[in-house]
Amino acid sequence: MAAVLEFDDVTVRRHPAVLLDRLSWTVEEDERWVILGPNGAGKTTLMQLASAQMHPTAGTVRVLGEQLGRVDVFELRPRIGLTSAALAEQIPWNEKVRDVVVSAAYGVLGRWKEHYDELDHDRAGDLLVEVGITHLADRTFGTLSEGEKKRVQIARSLMVDPELLLLDEPAAGLDLGGREDLVSTLTLLALAPEAPATVLVSHHVEEIPPGFSHVLMLRAGRVVAAGLIDDELNEANLSATFGIPLTLEQREGRYWARRRTRAAR
Repeated sequence: MAAVLEFDDVTVRRHPAVLLDRLSWTVEEDERWVILGPNGAGKTTLMQLASAQMHPTAGTVRVLGEQLGRVDVFELRPRIGLTSAALAEQIPWNEKVRDVVVSAAYGVLGRWKEHYDELDHDRAGDLLVEVGITHLADRTFGTLSEGEKKRVQIARSLMVDPELLLLDEPAAGLDLGGREDLVSTLTLLALAPEAPATVLVSHHVEEIPPGFSHVLMLRAGRVVAAGLIDDELNEANLSATFGIPLTLEQREGRYWARRRTRAAR
């Protein structure tokens, strides 16, 4: 099985801060990873490396078999599907949803004079069906709810059949209903045999969709735990990651965490 991400002793410094500290991590093509950690843990920095938006200060990063620093990142990036708050801010608010999705075929944000063939439009239409937003195809992006915008981003990220899918806090800003709808969508993606290797970043275990196989837990730029989610996502590791005593419950593939009280000890 080929590795789609390989971090070997990676450090990122932005003086005087160390954002990632000698991190080693590997993602195989059939794996679904969730990255957990508090603010300042290094999650965003890690995703910038994984999406070929940043180079490490030290160590080696390989993305889809290509080493950062020795590859044209403009050729590498189209092979990666990415959703993030920063990307959403760049989408023109007057752009129709169908155009937000189909324009990923050219790697652009905002239709201009590029030409899309029938296969492109069919692919975009299929993805709108897959993420449950066909009814929004002719709506403009700026009129959508936060949950609807997240689904549009996911459809766009899948437009080019990426070899790696990166989801940076996809549930951020959603209400309870929006979060649960999104988790359901991501569960279907995670369980699909043809889905690409996927990495999802979150602060909350409640946002982990069933079907995710592995977890990476970060604190202050260092790995607290990494491996199969059934082995590593436990109260001890979660408490060490967030720096407070926590209880963890699991039921039907979902997780809940709460601060441990004296009565629970």
